[in-house]
Amino acid sequence: MSRRENQQLAVASATMGPWKTAAGVGAVVGAAALGVDLITGHWSMSMLAGPAGWALFFFFLVGTVGGRLRTDTGNRRIRRWAAEHPWQAAMPAAGALLVLNTLAQTFLGDAGLIGAFLVSLLPAGLLLAVAGVVGSVKQAREK
Repeated sequence: MSRRENQQLAVASATMGPWKTAAGVGAVVGAAALGVDLITGHWSMSMLAGPAGWALFFFFLVGTVGGRLRTDTGNRRIRRWAAEHPWQAAMPAAGALLVLNTLAQTFLGDAGLIGAFLVSLLPAGLLLAVAGVVGSVKQAREK
């Protein structure tokens, strides 16, 4: 397969996740983080950046890992490709988290673009690691 076909399959495999459930989990986690910030009294415009980052992380975590664990949805060929390439299948979600979290930290927080990008590397890398390991373990258990 060509590199372009692999990229298209990676993006297609990212659509198999339980994204409605992920949106609910992200909203609950973001609201809880905002509630904690309100209770502790850290009042400023930048207090929205942290909860937005948490909400985005859990949205992509539940959607991506849930997509790896589900077997009842999506095209059989795409699921098989994602099972054979767990790290490549996790890349679109990690990339989307990196971009969206960078934007959230830039516009809602005090960080500049470079600082927001550096802050966003950790959750994106963690998402990639968790989704890749889950996919690899699932692949090993199926053999």
